[in-house]
Parts: sequence; structure tokens; C-alpha cells
Amino acid sequence: MLRWSCVCVLSCSRINVFDVGLYGGTLFVISLQKFFLHTLTQILTFKPQLKVSDAVGMQWKWSFAKTCPLLTSLYRKLFVLFSVEELMAHLQQVLETHEVNWQHILSCVSTLLVCHAQAQHSLKDLLTRLLSNAFEAYDLESMITAFLLARQASLEGPAVFMSYTEWYKLSFGNASSYHGNSKKSLVFLLKFLSDLVPFEPPQYLKVHVLHPPYVLTKYRPFLLEYVSLAKTRLADLKVSIEEMGLYEDLSGTGAPAQPQCQAQQDVEKAVSLFEKTGRIPANVMEASIFRRPYFMSRFLPALLTPRLLPSKPDPRMSFIESLRNADKIPGSVYTAYVQGCQKEERQLEGGHVEVEVILSTEPLEELKARLKEMTSLLSGGVKEGDVSAHLALLSETLKSLLGETNELPTETAMKLDVDAPSSETLLTKLTNIILKSFCQNLMDASRKNPPQSQGNWASLFVKMLYGHRQLLQSLLTRLWNLLCHQGSSLSAGHVLGLSAFVVHLHESQAVAPLVDLGSLSPRLCPFAEAVSGSLLCNTEETMTFCLRFCIAAVSYGLCRCASSSVEDIQAYVPKGLFRKLLYLVPRLAAEMRTGTLGEGEESVWAVLRDPCSSWKSSALALWKHPNFQKLQQLPDLQLTFQDWLVAELDVQRSTDTLSDAERQEYQQWVCYQQYLPAPLAAGGCAGDLERACVAIMNAIVDHSIRSIGPDGHSEGLEPSKFSGTCYTDILTRLQEMVYDMELMRSKRLALGVMRDEDHFLFRVISERLATIPDRESLSGQLAQQQELFILTRIITSLPPAVLVRARHKGRMATLNCEPFFEFVNGQQGNSCARGCVLPCELTAHFFRGVLSASLDCAHPRAAVSEVLSDCLLHCPLAITSAAFWWPRLQAVLWAQWGRLCEEPLPEELQSIADCYSWASSALCEAAAPPPSDSPLVLAACLHWALERQPAGRDVRAVLGEMEEHGEQVLLFLLFFSLVDLISVKIQPKAVDPLRAMQRCADILKCFKDSGQWLALFHGQSTDQGPYQSIYKMISDTHIRLMPLAFYSLVPSLDHTLLTCVVKAPDFLRTALEMYSGLARLFLDGTASTPTQAKHTPEQVDPLQILPRAQQFVLQAISLSPQSCFLYGRQLEDVCRDLDPEVTAALSHRLQPNCDDSLYEVPDFL
Repeated sequence: MLRWSCVCVLSCSRINVFDVGLYGGTLFVISLQKFFLHTLTQILTFKPQLKVSDAVGMQWKWSFAKTCPLLTSLYRKLFVLFSVEELMAHLQQVLETHEVNWQHILSCVSTLLVCHAQAQHSLKDLLTRLLSNAFEAYDLESMITAFLLARQASLEGPAVFMSYTEWYKLSFGNASSYHGNSKKSLVFLLKFLSDLVPFEPPQYLKVHVLHPPYVLTKYRPFLLEYVSLAKTRLADLKVSIEEMGLYEDLSGTGAPAQPQCQAQQDVEKAVSLFEKTGRIPANVMEASIFRRPYFMSRFLPALLTPRLLPSKPDPRMSFIESLRNADKIPGSVYTAYVQGCQKEERQLEGGHVEVEVILSTEPLEELKARLKEMTSLLSGGVKEGDVSAHLALLSETLKSLLGETNELPTETAMKLDVDAPSSETLLTKLTNIILKSFCQNLMDASRKNPPQSQGNWASLFVKMLYGHRQLLQSLLTRLWNLLCHQGSSLSAGHVLGLSAFVVHLHESQAVAPLVDLGSLSPRLCPFAEAVSGSLLCNTEETMTFCLRFCIAAVSYGLCRCASSSVEDIQAYVPKGLFRKLLYLVPRLAAEMRTGTLGEGEESVWAVLRDPCSSWKSSALALWKHPNFQKLQQLPDLQLTFQDWLVAELDVQRSTDTLSDAERQEYQQWVCYQQYLPAPLAAGGCAGDLERACVAIMNAIVDHSIRSIGPDGHSEGLEPSKFSGTCYTDILTRLQEMVYDMELMRSKRLALGVMRDEDHFLFRVISERLATIPDRESLSGQLAQQQELFILTRIITSLPPAVLVRARHKGRMATLNCEPFFEFVNGQQGNSCARGCVLPCELTAHFFRGVLSASLDCAHPRAAVSEVLSDCLLHCPLAITSAAFWWPRLQAVLWAQWGRLCEEPLPEELQSIADCYSWASSALCEAAAPPPSDSPLVLAACLHWALERQPAGRDVRAVLGEMEEHGEQVLLFLLFFSLVDLISVKIQPKAVDPLRAMQRCADILKCFKDSGQWLALFHGQSTDQGPYQSIYKMISDTHIRLMPLAFYSLVPSLDHTLLTCVVKAPDFLRTALEMYSGLARLFLDGTASTPTQAKHTPEQVDPLQILPRAQQFVLQAISLSPQSCFLYGRQLEDVCRDLDPEVTAALSHRLQPNCDDSLYEVPDFL
């Protein structure tokens, strides 16, 4: 030991000869440079005993941190007088003209890369020249030199150079690579790689196998030969391909990664993919079959590690259950896992929880010592190279402390388990020590210099951590929790240090892994973006912290970037944090809302560091910063109107910093002064009120959908759901703007300069519904109903005039309801679970709108009657809904008409009232003849009256009186009853099924000698005559289920009535069409499935309907008279592809010699 110390002292004294400062001005610089170059050459060529093959296998031991400190110090002293380009040129000259000591060459390259940030670019240029020369002259020396230098550079981690995998793929992974232009070049490359195989460490062989060079199809046998050779070598080294991870991206060198560690990473990735897709990943399924040794011995043990299970199944538990259901987990293994988890639970209940034990405090003390040395270095104002060298040593200390191998980080995303409870583990202690050290160093450095004068130590520190994936994952998780959950408790120093850390993560995001926040974020993104999206700004507390943090981060980023180039500035300013500043500062500081602040000379950093300054003074100084104002002009960094709406809608009114009056004043300033006049390029509305209304409406709908719970129930859309947010405030802004638009429109209409145009409201609805994917599926239908529910709530909060508008026809003004009719027939009608009824609020809104808009016409009373007559033909659903809601509508409409006009009530409105009065009285006693104006309105009023008074007068007596007044009313009444019968299948509790069935049977008795009722089942066809419009009143689901209603009703009729019904001329064709539709329902999976509820004897089990319908059709075919088969071939085509038995029965009856006398008396018993 004494001898070694003496050697060290002697060596240290000798290398001091190379301190440039010793010579002062006594020697010419050129003389010193020659002397230093000569010395460097002697070192690089000293005792060249190691062969290239030795260097290939041993170079992982020659990284900067593992090289003798005396040698690295000597290198650094020799580098002082030269630029990086000169050193690289000299290095290349030595390699080309001398036999070299590879250990010294490669350790010199590591020292140069670590201590000089510019060396990375110069090395890339050197590698490019070497590879170009190698493939041009087929020079093996250049080839091996390039590979050795690239591998050596990758040893120093992602903060210094790209990974070997990335370099290899960039160099040889595409058609434009060096070897891609000829067969000879490819053979040269593969022969070179084959010659390396006996000496290669297994990590490089894995990289070459997993990421083979680009090869044309015709040359693939050459590649397969090399892959076979590499796999054989891996087998000789006892490194099986089976031990490779499922998602492994091998880039490292040195000792292979531990299979247990890789298996754990595979488990995390597989669980993450399962959580996103809901399916077992393909890699896992393939491994369970083709790589069973790895799956059984590595993957499953890592997945089934016993743990304390959460009360609610997490993604890992669901993934395990899915694997077990797929028979991928042996029963004994799963049983052992369950028992292990139960043991963990018992230990917790008994208070015997095992805490991870730190093996020794010595490694932590070593880390603290390294960090303390770094603090001393920074406080002494040392050169950047000294900091880089120390960080390399710190990285090596972390490797030994964490038990890491020399593997470089994988390229896969990093899953942050932000919901996991914190525990006092070694990793947690390391994380806290590193974050504390970074914050303290930054504060110390900031006391002396602004960020632009502090050097690159902070950036290099953060990049160094990328080489320690496990630590980085813990660190980012801790950082996320601090910022998103504990922000209000952080001191000013912590906020400043952590904001700087996030800025440097953003600055180096090109080499940083993306993060996966699971259910908190739907996509992978850089950490700075993840934090920006997760920082809440909805209460006074969260707004205050978010503002402090964003001011610190943006101020640090602006001061850190010395360049005035916008592109360079953006590299230091996270977009999300910048946008949050643009939202928060004007909201919380009214003085910032003026656009006359100008540019300030006050130092942003000086104000930020001043303990006496408030956030307002810091924000004001930042707002005046020239570079901040430059960034505000960039489209990518602007806070658009839509962005502002999203943020403002989430604010909790009860805990808002602003009072109700202040919030109203602020929102009106934003809407009318900031965004309404702002150009489109700046995220504004270009003075277009309609554009602003569309943006608000879309934002409200999106906010409402986000506010719905995971079960998706519409109860989440009740008004109480939004009472705590600014939903009502933003809705009020929308109402104000719509009122302004309607006021301007009325004035233009009065001046005769109004042009016909659709209302934006219905355009928004159509556009939103058109973007719903797969609208025919169940999920698509539910999404459509959800959006319509929200949109209807918005519509009914706006002035009623938006639904009905006056337009000019020549010199006359008429009411235009076509957009509303299209909306009801095309979208709203499909969302009615119970057919023929719109929501009461929407119905009332439409009628109020008609009455209000009629004042724009010369004759309001006639205009209302004309609209309602048109509505009866083109949108009957609105009229039938009015009949349903008339007890609630009548007083409202009567009062409004009295306020608007002194004329008598419009005829069509009075007709609805008369029909309702007659229907109510008809159920109590024999009434006067019914009004004859509209059979549809009369039938609707009578139907709803029967629903409200089921115990009133006998229905058959009422139907007998109706029979005297024509069949149309009865047909419409039957239609409403059939819709009720279908609604039972959709909403079982909506209607009494037995009462609906009995009412249909009673009405059919009135048609026992007529087949007119069959027209109701012919769909929207021309042969429906006056009943064509009825299908506009029901949803597509009701229309598809009409066959179900037919065969629920007709086979249940009593024998006498059924015998009469079957005699109808068109019955057989209708029965066959309905049977065809019913069969398609079951084939498509649309028909009802049996529920747990018991069926009464009168009800039919849904699964028995199809067999029962088939038997009924077969009997109807055999018992129908021959006159029903005039269009036999058309009947045969109806069921040809659905039921061979029915087709055969039809074919038999269509034969000319078929004896019809056998079937004169129908018998359905």
C-alpha cells in the first residue's frame, strides 16, 4: 500500500508538468502544442500488446469511470490547448499511421466525450468518414475502428452518445445505408460481422440478431447464415435466445442483463398493453407457446410475485385472471400465488409487515460523498469538463449501488405507477437524496449567477440519470406526485429546483423515454407534457401553486437560453406550462389584461429570486420579457379560445379565487375583448359571433362527456353534477352571445337584408354526431344518445327562437322549421327509448319558438297554423309529443300567446287542445263526436289518455264509438299500441306488457274483416298510403323490432279472431316479410336476450319467439287459400336464404297440381 501511494504521489507530480499555467508566457503556444501532441501520441501507441479481438471483448472495462483517474487527468491536461476537431483529427491520424494501444485509444475517446460536449458531433463525423471509407475501399481497418469507437461512446450513456442499438440501426437498418447499394458491400458487412462472432460479447450479438441489417429479399440467405452463426455462438456462451425479454431492446455492453430484471420489465410492459387494449398482448401469447421455458421460468414468476392485493381489481389482477382463463397459468402455480397473497394479507393484519432492508449504509454514504463533492465543484466555479467527469463517476456509483449491469436504457415507454403507496425503500431514499441535492445545488448556483451563467451542469446531471432506468422511473414518479399532489406544501426553493429539473427534462426529451400514466393519460408523452396536463387549475390552492411553478419554470427556461432564436427558446420552455401561464396570469391579475405592458428591462431572474417579491411582480417582469412576447406570437404556444374554455369549465366556483362578480367580468373580457376580435391564427374568432358560439357549445359538450363517470350513466348529467363548476357561467356566456346574434338577425330581417341560412346549432349537432365512430354498434348508439342528451339540455337553455326562424318568400316572411324537423327525424327521434315522445323541455321549447317567431310574419296566427300543419306531415313526432305533454304545455303556451298577440288561438293549436279534451272525456263517459281535423292527433291524445287513466271507461266501448268515425283513428291507435309493445322489449318497466298486448288485440277486432292494419308493417313504402309518416315518429330500433311486435301479437290472438285475420289477402306476404325480418334480428344478434326476470304465462320468452313464428308461418302457408299465392315467386324469394323449411313449404304450395281443398278450414289449435 505504501509503495502504491508513493507511485501515485510521484505520478501526480509528474503529470503536473502538463499544467499550461506553469509555463506562463515563457514558451510559445505552438511549441507546447507540439510537445502535448507528441506526448498524446506516445500514450496512444504505448506497448500495443492488445489485439483488436481483445479490444472487442474487453472494452466495456475501459469506460471513463473505470479508467485510472491519473490517466484521465493526463488526457484532460493534454486536451487543453486543442479544439475538439483538432483532437479528433489527430486521433484519426494516429489510428491510420501507428499500431495503437487500444485500451488507451478507447479510454481517450471516453474522456474526450465526457469532458467536451462538442465531441459527440465530431465523433459522429469521424464515424461517418470511417464507414464511408470502409465500404468504398472495403477496408477492414476502418470498419473495426468505427465499430470500436461507436461502442466505446455508447458506454458513456445517453447523456454523452446514442445507444449502440440506435447507431447500428441508423448505420445499417435501411435501404440508404452504406451496404445497401451492392451485393459486394452486403457480403463485406456480413463477413466482417461473422469474423467478429467468436470475440463478441453476447449483448452485441443480441443486437445484431434482433436488429439485422437491411437486406434485399434475394440476398436474404446471406443474412440467415450470419444469424444462424450468431445464435450458435450465443448458445455456446449459454445465453439462450429463450432468455431474451419479450420487449427487450438490447443496446448495452458488458455483462448481460439479469433475466429477472428483464422479466419484470416485460411484465410491466405487458400489463400496460393489456390495460390499454383489454386483450392479452400477442407477444405474451406467442411466448406461452413458442418460448415456453422463458414464459414458465421467468415471466410467470415475475408476474405472480405475491403481494397485498387491492380491494378493487387493478390491471395486473385483471391480466392474471385473463391468462388463467386462457389456460396459460398452471393450476398449481396459481394456487401458490393466491396462498402467497393471503400470507401477505395475514402479515399485514398481524402487524408483521416485512420492510425492505438496506444491506448497507456504506453505498449511500458513498453517494452522498459524491454529491457533496459535486456541490464543492460547483461552488468553486470549475470548468464544465470537471463536472462531466464527476458525473461519470457519480453514474458509476449509482450503478454499483443499484446493482445495475452495463445495459443501456431500453427505448420502451416508462410506466409511472403514480397511484402506488410510497414506501421507505432504498430506491425511494436514493430518489429523495438526488432531488434534494439537485435543488440545493441549483439554489447555491443561483445565488451567484443567473441560469445562463451557471454552465451545463444541470443539463448534464439530468441526462446522466437517463442511464439508470429504474432510478429514473422512481424519480419521475416522485416528481409527479410532488407536483400534482403536494405542490401547495413545497417551499420556494423546492419549486425553483423542481421547475428547473422539469425544464431540463424537456430540453433533453429527444433522448428521454416517453412516460405512461395509465388511465390518467390516454397516450404516451414526454414527462414535461405529462406534468403540464396533470397540474390542476380548478381551485384557489391549485391555481396558486400552478402559477408559482409555471412562472419559475418559464422564467428559468427563458434565462437559461442565451439565444434569441425562437427555435432555441422553445427547447427550454415546455408548451403546456407556457399555456397555463397564459391562462392563469390574466385570470388572477386584472392589470395583466391590458395589452400595453410593453417590454421591460428588469431582470426576470432577479425578481424571481427576491424573497420579498410577489408572484404578481414576477409575472409582470416575465410578461415584459422580449422572448416571452416572441413566444406568445407562435401558433403552437398560443392559448386558443377552445383551450381557455376547457380550463375555465373545470374551475370549482366555490373555491375559486374570483368572486361571482369578478368571474363574470373576467369571462366577458376574455370572450368579447380577447378572443372574439382576435384573428383565427391567434386562436380567436375573427369577430365572428357564430364561431365563438360553436366553440363554446363544443366545449360544453366535451366537458359534460368528461364529467360522466366510468359507468356512462346519464345520471351523471344531472344539473347537480355541474353545480360546482363553471358550467353554468360558460352556458350563460353562450346565452348572451346567442341573444346578441338573434337581436342582430331580427334587425336585419326588419330591414329586409336578411339572407336565408341554417342555424349554427343544427350544424354543430350534425357535425358532432357524424364524428361518432361505428354508430351502428351498441357503443356507438350509446355515445349518440349521450351526446343528444347533452345537446338537448343546451338547446333548451337557449332562446326558443333558435329553433324556428323567419325567412322571406318574396315580400312575405314565413317560418322555417326545416332544420328542426331534420334534427328531430334524423337524430332526436333515434334517441327516444319510448317511441313517439320527445323530451318535454324540447317540445315546449319548439312550440314557444314557433309562437315567438310568428311575430316576424304579417299574420302570426296563420303562420303558426301553417307551421303546425306542415309539422303534422313532415315531423309528426313533435305533434304527438305535444299531445303527450299537453297537461304541462297548455298553460305555458296560452300565457305566451296572450302576451304576444291579442288574436284568438291558432287553429292547429286549438285543435290539439280540443282533441285532448275529447280524449279525456271519452274515457269517463260517452262523449260527443270527436274532432275530425286530424286522426293522428286524435289517436295520440286518446292513446296517452288511456295510459294515464287505465282504470277508466271500458276501452272496447270507446273503440266501438271510434269505429263509427272511420278506420284511420283506429289504425293510428293500433300503431301507438304496437310501439308500446316494442318499448317493452327496450325498457321493460316503461309500459305494462299485458295491457299493451290486450289493447292491440281489442283494436284488431275492429279490423277482423279488413286487412288495412297490415299497412303498418310495410315500412316506409308507398303502399302505406296516408300512414307513410308514422315511421318518422319512432327510432330505427323500433323499426327493426316491428317483426318482433308482429309475432308477439298475432300468434297470441284468440282462435276466432286469428281465423279472420289470416283470411286477409295481404296477410301471408306480410307474415313472410315479418318472419324474414325476425330471422335477421336473431342472426344479427339484435333480438332480445333472456333476462333474469320470470315470464308470465301470457308473455313469450324471447328465445321462443323465432320457433313459434316458424310454426305459425308454416301453418299460415298450408292453410292460406291459393289466391294468396298470385305473386308466389316473390314470396319464395323473401325467405330463400333464411329458412329452407319455409322455402320448401312455399315451393310445395306453388306447384300447379297442389290440392287446396285440403286446407279449407284454418285450424291454429
